[in-house]
Formats: sequence, structure tokens, C-alpha cells
Amino acid sequence: MSWRFLRDLLSGVNKYSTGIGRMWVAVVFIFRLLVYVVAAENIWKYEHDEFECNIKQPGCENVCFDHFFPVSHIRLWALQLIMVSTPSLLVVFHVAYRENREKHHNQKLYKNPGEIDGGLLYTYLISLILKTGFEIVFLVLFYKLYNGFKVPRLVKCDIRPCPGTVDCYISKPTEKMIFLCFLVATSCLCIVLNLSEMSYLIFKYSIKCYWKRHIKKRQ
Repeated sequence: MSWRFLRDLLSGVNKYSTGIGRMWVAVVFIFRLLVYVVAAENIWKYEHDEFECNIKQPGCENVCFDHFFPVSHIRLWALQLIMVSTPSLLVVFHVAYRENREKHHNQKLYKNPGEIDGGLLYTYLISLILKTGFEIVFLVLFYKLYNGFKVPRLVKCDIRPCPGTVDCYISKPTEKMIFLCFLVATSCLCIVLNLSEMSYLIFKYSIKCYWKRHIKKRQ
């Protein structure tokens, strides 16, 4: 899978982000995207082929694998990366709208089209809320689908067409567990960064409004 479009998107968003937002971009790009492409994708590449059960009953392994892994970890992570990154397009589109508006009127309408104020502030906050929401939804989804953030060495399966309770073994469970914990931790870090950036922007906007009212009263 080519991730060039996501890299370009993160690079574009970085220009209009606050300091905390740039930290979020760095975490997503370095600790999530690169780790996914370089290491995690290869670890889960042959997860179905390396899933073994101690019986050769036709269809048993396939049914057990589908039961314990209803959605591939690696595909779900890919979807998560895309979903948490795309809300940033709202900010990019809003800045592009400002720039096109200035060209259309042929005059300077904003001090800086990329400055986070006015309508762009609300767009930025909406993008942060969406990113945080997607992160939480996917963490809950992971937890529900796989019964927690763990990779067991052995799973017991008694689903037809298996003749009875069958022992099935997952390949490289320790290695998969380490990467699973790492990716969950980085997802939690991104949630903290998003909430911190929201708090920072709301606090900054509140202070700005307070000083405006204070100056008007004095005048």
C-alpha cells in the first residue's frame, strides 16, 4: 500500500498547526506511519498462513481464524491511520478557501490565511474533536473485537466443522504483543495531544475575548 498521500497530507497540515499540533503530526508520521510500514506490516503479513490448529479437519482452521480474528489487525490499523488523519483536510480546505477568496476579491482580507482565528478556529476545533473521536472509537473496537489488548499463544476453538475443542496456535505472539502495546500507547498519546491542543486553543481564545471586552470597557 502506498502511503504517499497521507505523508503529503500531514506535511500540509503541519504548516497550519500549533506547536502541539506539530507534535501530533510527528507522532503520527514517525511512531505510527513509519512503524506500520517498516515493521508491523511485515509481522502480520502471513498471519493466516501461520495460524495452526492441531487437527487437519477441512475448514476448521479457517473458521477458527475467522472467529478469533474477525478483522485483520493490520487492515484495522491502516483504516485507523486514514480516519484519524483525514479530519485535518478540513483545515487545509478552509485555508485554501481563504486564499481563493482573497484572489477572487483581489485584496488582502486576512492578516494570514493560515492563522487560526475566526472561522478557521472552529474548523480546527472540529477537526480535533473528530480525530479524538476516531481514536477512541478504534481503541474500543480493538478491545471488543479481540477481547482486550493482548495476543495469546494458544486459543481453544470448538466451532463447527471442528469435531471438538481444538487447540490453535498464533505465530510470534510475543513480537505481536510488543507492537500491539506500542501502537495502542501511541494512539493514547495522540488523544492526549489532541485534548491538550483543544484546551490550549480554547484558553487562548477565551483570554483574547476577555482582553477585547476589557479594552472596550475602558474606552
